[in-house]
Amino acid sequence: MEISRPLDGLNEARNKRVVVELKSGKQYIGVLKAFDVHVNLYLEEAEERQNGEILRKLGKLFIRGDTIVFINPSE
Repeated sequence: MEISRPLDGLNEARNKRVVVELKSGKQYIGVLKAFDVHVNLYLEEAEERQNGEILRKLGKLFIRGDTIVFINPSE
């Protein structure tokens, strides 16, 4: 599939593990299950990570799109 719009890239990452970094510096890893046009995300099997170490397991997690700095679908 050719990616021509940013949301196409997110759609390709659906049901895959992603790394999400927030403006606060917090980093979350989880399986991207859903998103909307505001890039609000819903992750499952989510974990909070700092300096490469898992701080805590969160399970299901909603992240507000305007708090996100980047989403890395290559994890």
